[in-house]
Parts: sequence; C-alpha cells; structure tokens
Amino acid sequence: MKISYNWLKQFLKVDWEAEKTGELLTDLGLEVEGIETVESIKGSLKGIVIGKVLTCIQHPNADRLKVTTVDLGNGEPVQIVCGAPNVAAGQTVPVATIGTMLYDDKGEGFKIKKGKIRGEESHGMICAEDELGLGNSHDGIMVLDETIPAGTPAAKVFNIEKDEVFEIGLTPNRADAMSHYGTARDLRAGLIQNEVSLELISPSVTEFHIDDRTLRFDVEVENIEKAPRYAGVTISEITVKESPEWIKNRLKAIGLKPVNNIVDVTNYVLHELGQPLHAFDASKVKGNKVIVKTLPTGTKFITLDEVERELHEEDLMICNGNSEPMCIAGVFGGLNSGVTENTTSIFLESAYFNPITIRKTAKRHALNTDASFRFERGIDPNITEYALKRAVLLILEVAGGKVSSELIDNYPTKINDFQVFLSYEKMDRLIGAKIPREDVKNILASLDIKLNSVTEGGLGLTIPTYRVDVTREADVIEEILRVYGYNNVEFSHKLNTSISFSEFDGIKIENVVANQLMSQGFNETMANYLTKASYVSLSEMLNEEHNVAMLNPLSNDLGVMRQSLLFSGLESVIYNINRKNNSLKFFEFGKTYHKFGSEYSEQKHLTLFVSGNRNIDSWNVTQKSSDFFYLKGIVTTILQRLGIKNLKTTPTKNDVFSEGITLSLGKIKLVDLGVIKRSINKEFGIKQEVLFADFNWENVLKVGGKSQVKITSLPKFPAVKRDFALLLNNEVTFNEIYNLAFQAEKSLLKEVDLFDVYEGSKLEKGKKSYAVSFLLQDENKTLNDKQIDKIMQKLQQTFEKNVGAILR
Repeated sequence: MKISYNWLKQFLKVDWEAEKTGELLTDLGLEVEGIETVESIKGSLKGIVIGKVLTCIQHPNADRLKVTTVDLGNGEPVQIVCGAPNVAAGQTVPVATIGTMLYDDKGEGFKIKKGKIRGEESHGMICAEDELGLGNSHDGIMVLDETIPAGTPAAKVFNIEKDEVFEIGLTPNRADAMSHYGTARDLRAGLIQNEVSLELISPSVTEFHIDDRTLRFDVEVENIEKAPRYAGVTISEITVKESPEWIKNRLKAIGLKPVNNIVDVTNYVLHELGQPLHAFDASKVKGNKVIVKTLPTGTKFITLDEVERELHEEDLMICNGNSEPMCIAGVFGGLNSGVTENTTSIFLESAYFNPITIRKTAKRHALNTDASFRFERGIDPNITEYALKRAVLLILEVAGGKVSSELIDNYPTKINDFQVFLSYEKMDRLIGAKIPREDVKNILASLDIKLNSVTEGGLGLTIPTYRVDVTREADVIEEILRVYGYNNVEFSHKLNTSISFSEFDGIKIENVVANQLMSQGFNETMANYLTKASYVSLSEMLNEEHNVAMLNPLSNDLGVMRQSLLFSGLESVIYNINRKNNSLKFFEFGKTYHKFGSEYSEQKHLTLFVSGNRNIDSWNVTQKSSDFFYLKGIVTTILQRLGIKNLKTTPTKNDVFSEGITLSLGKIKLVDLGVIKRSINKEFGIKQEVLFADFNWENVLKVGGKSQVKITSLPKFPAVKRDFALLLNNEVTFNEIYNLAFQAEKSLLKEVDLFDVYEGSKLEKGKKSYAVSFLLQDENKTLNDKQIDKIMQKLQQTFEKNVGAILR
C-alpha cells in the first residue's frame, strides 16, 4: 500500500522528516518497506529555463523548420532550430538547454545535445507541453506570459510538487489503515505517545446540501445480509473533463493513472477515507431505479475490461429498474453503465457490503481491485454517508453541477460498536510488565477507544466499528502494547527455564534420521499441506469423504488438506525433472489430514522419493540406476539406526505401488515401500521410474528406542535357504507369489523374500523376472535334501499352475 506524505500532512500537520515518520509507522505495526521520492513532473524541469525568441527566420534547407535566436538571460543568445508551426519572434517560451534530460510518456529519458539540423547548428530545444510533461498537446510550442523574465528556471513558473511516498506492508487485519486518513489516525496515536500532540483534521462536509429533486432514483436492496448498508445520491449538470493538477498529483504519487474528474474523485475518496465509491451514468440507469440483488447462475455480464463473465447465483449485483446488471457489487463496474466524456448526470453509490460475499466473488472471477481489497477485509460501516457527502462536494468543485435528489441511505440494522472489558491482571500477565494505568487510558483515548467504566480490576471499553480486528480483550492489549512500544517494555535479566526428561525425544530422532539421509545424498523438502481435491481419485485407499476441505480456498489447486504425502512429493519430482535434474533423492517429514465423520485426524509421516541414478555424474564413479533394493537398503538402515530389528516383510496392500512390500514389527506396520505405478506417474507427466517409501512415523516412534527384548532359544536345527528365478507376466505381483507360497507350504516355510526384479530388453515384451528366496526350517529335526526338493517342487508347480510362472 502506498501512502503519500504530502497527502498525510493534510490530516496531520507533522513536520518530521519522512525517515523518522516511517520509523514510527513501523513501530506502530504499519511496516514501512521503503520510501520513494516522487515528482509531479519527472525530472522537476531541471535544465529548463524561460527564453525570449529574438529572431525567427525560415531554415534555408527545410520548408518546415525555422532558425531562431533565443535570449536565455545570460547575455549570450543561442541559435535553436525549431519545427513548431507557431514559433515566432517576440514569444516567451520554455527552452531545454544543452545537457537537459527530457522524458517521454513511458518515462524513458533522452538528453538534449548540441547538434546540426539540416546544416544549421542548434543549441537547445524549444518545448511543447507534452515534451515537458505539463500536458498532452503537441500542436506547437508553449507560449508563456511575456512578463516572465528570460533565464527564469521553469520550475519556479510551473507548480512542481515533490512528494515522499511510503510503501507500507499492510497486514490483512489492519483494514482500518487502508487509507491516508486511517494511517494519519494511527500516526497521531504514535505521536501522542512521543509527546507530540497534533489535531487530526477531518475533511468537512457541512456545505453539503440538496439543490433540487429533479432526478430522483428509487433504491431497493433485496439482500440485506449481503448489503447491510447502501447509500446513493444523484448529481446533474456536470462536465466530465480532466481533473485539476492537485488531484492528479495525489493519484499519480501513489501509482494511479488519472482518468477523468468523476472517476478520479471516487479514487481520491477511496484512498483518502478508505470508502470505495462507484459512479453510474444516470442516463443509462433504466427505470430510474437501482436494485441490489443476486442473479441466476450463468447470467452474462460484460465488465469494464470488456470481458464477458458468467455470474454465480451468490454474486451480489447492482442492477437497474429492469433487473439488468450494471456492476458487480464491491468488485468491478460494468462496461455499459460507466461514466464517459458525454455523461452529464450521475448516480453516486456508497455502500457497506458483507466482506465474505465480496471475497468469494472476487476470488470466483479472479478480480482484485482497490475496492474489493477493502470491502473483503471489512471497512467502516458507519462512514458510508460521510464519504458520500465528501465525494459529492469534490465533484461539485471539479465538475460543477448540482445535487438533484435526496441522499438515500438504506441502513435498516445499524452495526454497533463492540463492547470489551479489559482486565488489568490479564494485561499485565500477557505483556509481562506493568504499564502505568494513566498511560493505558491515554493510549486508548488516542485510538478512539472510549472508556465506559473504570474499576480497580479493569476498564469497560467501546471499540469503534472501523476496528474490525479488535473484538477481544487480547486484541485491546495488543493495541495498547504496539502504541506503548515493544521496545519500551522492561524485561527481567533473570532467566527461567524448565527441563523435560524423555526417554525417546521425537524431534531429536527426526534430526538423527534427517542427518543420516542427508549423508546419503538426500535433500529435505517441505511441501504445501494444501493440495488438489482430485488427487484422492488416484488411489482406492483414499476417500473423497475424508478430505478436510477449505471453506475459502485460494484456488482449486489448494482446496483440501492432503491425505497423502505422495502427490506433493511427485509435484517436486516433476518440477526438478522439467529443469533437467533427473537424479533425485528427497525426504520429507510431514502430516496427513483426514476427516472421519465429525472427527478430524492428523498423522505424522516420513516419506522418501528416489528416481534416476544413485549418484551425481562423475568421471570416477560408475553410474547405476536407483532400484527397489537400493531404496529398501536405505529404509532398513533407518530402522536399524533406531534399534528396530527383526522386521517382518509382507506384500504391500497399498495400491499406489506396482511392486512393493510392507515392513512391520509384529502387527505394527512401519513402512510401505516400492515402485510407483506408471499410471500415477503419467498423471504428473513423469516418464522415469519413481521409488517411494512411506513411514508411519508415529508407529516408528512408538517402537523405536524400546529396551524390551524378547528372548527365545536358538533353533536346534538349521534353516535352509533356496532361491527361485521366476519368469512372470508383468501383471503378477509379489503379493500373489507370497500368498501362493504359504498356501503350498504352511508348516516348514518361514519366510518369503523378494530380492531382485528385472525388466529389460533381454526378456520378451510383457514379462519380468523375480528373484525370490524361501527360508525353510523344521523345529524338530534337520531337513534333508529329499524333503527340501519336494517342497521346492511343490512351490514350482503351484507358481506354474496359478500364475503361469516359468523357472529360469
């Protein structure tokens, strides 16, 4: 937000330097991010002097040029070649001398140099008004009052205004400071605290009066909830033209381009008082009636930017007597009802609209205007009439005309000030120090907060409606503290601390694991917890009903809290791949969010993503692609680092994997890991294989670091391990192999493990190779070769019969 210091001084006659004022504003919570010096005319006419044209003759080599001699007041007339049709001897003109910088309408500068034009020397330039930034005319040079002496600097002749503009990083809660008057109001409180007492000067509206009632408009508000207050008045016999310099200078200083006197006044009052206004061409308001209502979904409406938009049934609209839309209330005007150079009468609107309604409409149509910026944060509902009268008086001043109707103010239910009780005890506890009670009262008074009652325990207060962010006792305490000054609060040099004892500190463990992963080449990511609602459709294990939806999402891509860390991780993967970073190793500690009926649940996870080569390309390293067993090794080392051993391996039930396993400790599932399905990768535009591991971190913390040890006697008889290399169809999963193995041999088969997967050009299309190990053991005797061979043959026959496996 830009605040003009010259404009601010209209309300407070402060004589501080801009830097000092900026420091105070920052201390008050209106952080000044920068101060820029602005000139009403770029360059401030430096190098431009007033000259007298002594002679003017035809250029010998050009029909459209003249050769002049000009007195610049230094006793030595100079020759200047001029192409203006109106140049003549005896004129008083502005002259850009050698070395002067002039600026075009885009702000780009060019320097005046000595030169020859068609053979004749030229020592300067006689200027038109557009070349100096004093107007738009280029019909000829400027001819000035002949009484102005030659050599007078042009800056003394023309009203050049210099301003210093504060760039304020306004926080969303400070709707009260979204204007020059609001900023001045806050600055006054800070000045009082610094023992500088200044009067806050409010623009007077006492001269407002009704001239006649010849242009009456009826106003009907159909939706009081969306438009609690709506006011308007008509002005006739106006002349739409360029605004006076003082208005244009104020608007240009804060980065606004002047349009015409009517539109400029509405913008001026918006930035002066914080109240958005809108002017309708009265001749275009059919039926001499204004209706504030909503329209059916799908209704077409062309806005001022000439874009046709489809309205939503919740969009509040300003309509004419035929219920035709003229303006999106509080957001954007319509193309066919705005003020033009032919407008002679207007209906001027001032209103208070429901902030939530405006915010939803602005987001829905992707419109962010100065009006919506204020309405959606909450303006003062009790300034509506005052701001309207202020705008009317300004319009009468700059455009002429007369007030031709009663001031209509539809305000059925007044929005009252807030009532808050401030407890001294709570204030002292929150601040951590005791502020003198008289200082507290003075600060509250400087903030227009009224004291209703004073007791030993605290103060009964009335908060003005423009402070929409101060509704609780804690808010009042924050207001007192920011004006009193955070730096003025004394603090004790005594240090108090508490020591907590924990056998297994979760944060410490996260750091241990993070350091281990980083030493293995991983990078930590921190993704947005908000994501697309549509991602749940990529897995049958996720349910749309369990989405935690945002009430007012910033966009469709940030509509719900994530149910899985997978999809935000894949967004990071494709982001890097698109930037030619194909070898990736990421990890993230984060939460997932779920809604089960009326209950909400958060679950902590650690996820790993591996894709591409294991190492960065180097001349002395043989490259090897990351694979399932590389990821499994990483996962296993993490669990072993935390003292978690004797893991049980089972096929994963998570359908995001094409191949995967689950590692558990007893019945407690710790991690799913495997290869992400190609169909899911395709949704993100990923063409290379991505490996993924998902730790249930709460379960890991639950079992990690436990000192309990289960002791069993060593088996008396040895175990036997045998391997199969199976050629399978691509659709066969390890889960099927695992289950078939235990169906075939229930008593002697102890473990089934997948230790290699091969898919490549050496195999026929649609095939893959699994290397599977089987651990056999009899607790009562030693297995002999005959028994072992019989079991392995049984397993082979089972795989061949059920999944068409071929032993390689």
